[in-house]
Amino acid sequence: MVILLFFCVASFGQKKQEQEFRIDKKELPNGVLALLSNYLENTKRLRYYKERDGEKSSYEVKFKKDKLHYSIEFDEKGALEDVELLIKQTDIPNAAFDNMTTYLQSNHKKYRIKKIQRQYVNTGDAAQTLKEAFQNRILPKLKYELIIATKDENGYGEFELTFDANGEHLLTRKAVKTKYDHVLFQ
Repeated sequence: MVILLFFCVASFGQKKQEQEFRIDKKELPNGVLALLSNYLENTKRLRYYKERDGEKSSYEVKFKKDKLHYSIEFDEKGALEDVELLIKQTDIPNAAFDNMTTYLQSNHKKYRIKKIQRQYVNTGDAAQTLKEAFQNRILPKLKYELIIATKDENGYGEFELTFDANGEHLLTRKAVKTKYDHVLFQ
């Protein structure tokens, strides 16, 4: 019982405040553009960002290619962290989406999915991670991120939820509204 309580608190009580702002490509760490050079051909809306939270800074390269929206994140030294791809519900295997829906229905009275991303986390081989992401492959190691809007007895809220490839819940972060143009997640 105590372990279950700890797990629920650990997976729901994450606090992480993010702030993202646009930068010039000259401000990216060395090697980032070289690593992405083969993938940046024929892109649209190519943008560069720096993201800060209370603990670390990272860099993101965002663009649209072949009608897909990509967000590629690097650490402060330029090492690939992950590749995120904006997708729709129909791009998730039915069994995984059913598991996500079951979790959402059991934890939120009323919710609306605002955004879904497929996430390819770099596990050590950046070139392989990029290759898998740009092939848009469904692999057992990938993750899904959902941004949802909810309404319950406490009022309205917005959350970022992370699920594994099977649709099992991994993490929830609550959005913090600010008076700025960005959203912070706790």
